[in-house]
Amino acid sequence: MEIKDLEAKIDELILLLDEVEHKQAMMAAERSSWQIERSRLLEKNELAKNKVEAMIMRLKALDQDSQADG
Repeated sequence: MEIKDLEAKIDELILLLDEVEHKQAMMAAERSSWQIERSRLLEKNELAKNKVEAMIMRLKALDQDSQADG
């Protein structure tokens, strides 16, 4: 293999490395975005769960009050 061929291969490898690094950076940013979204959804889920539990407790209290009155 001649030096020109080696130089061409090295240039090709450098371009491929740049592409891989770019893709890796994009994937890291996307991963971070997904983690933020996941945290936000978990927080919303916990809030909804707490609201539903509070509603159930109020309904049970109303049921007990109505049974006590009846």
